[in-house]
Amino acid sequence: MRNELVANWMSPDVITVTPDTSLTDADNLLHEYNIRRLPVIDEENNLLGIVTLGDIREASASDATSLSIWELNYLLEKLLVQKIMTPNPITVYSNDSIAMAASLMLENKISGLPVLDPADESLVGIITESDIFSMVVQDWEEFDSRELEPA
Repeated sequence: MRNELVANWMSPDVITVTPDTSLTDADNLLHEYNIRRLPVIDEENNLLGIVTLGDIREASASDATSLSIWELNYLLEKLLVQKIMTPNPITVYSNDSIAMAASLMLENKISGLPVLDPADESLVGIITESDIFSMVVQDWEEFDSRELEPA
């Protein structure tokens, strides 16, 4: 299990945004696809940064604001992902081990990592805590079924 490759467990169909995506559009994507992070890429699929649901919540106005809902929506529409994204995020390669990815997540207190192609460093996927947890559960289920088989 420790030597499993990231490529075997990552999500290859990554929803991405560009630096000029508005916060409103990014927030809509996160909710539409029920995800918590969006890699930020350029035209060549090079990773520039990452924006999370937490980043967007932090950038949004608090309930104590005196602005109207229309003023808030106008301002959020003008605020772009490039202003709040984390540039140069921690990444893994598709041929790295799950153990390495899990260690990076634990050490850095993050729940997901963009996955890059080792050949050209383009974005090819994303690996999350949920993906790793799914692998562990599948391994346990396989172990349990072997234990129940008659000798």
